[in-house]
Amino acid sequence: MTADPLSDQAYAVLAMERRSWSGPGAKERAIREELDMSPVRYYQLLNALLDDRRALAEDPVTVNRLRRVRDARRGRR
Repeated sequence: MTADPLSDQAYAVLAMERRSWSGPGAKERAIREELDMSPVRYYQLLNALLDDRRALAEDPVTVNRLRRVRDARRGRR
């Protein structure tokens, strides 16, 4: 039995995280313009993706990097 594939939206979120950003606000502007969602919703989806084994299988470098960042932030709180 195969798992359901990631949604197009999930692929777009992962792709957005692979990009580099030129300055403050550029990423949030791209989230609104390219994905048509608020940055808050984007980060909610991204956080859920970090715990999704399908996302890890699709893009292990990005997911593991973001997990390390998330874990470091949690450790500082």
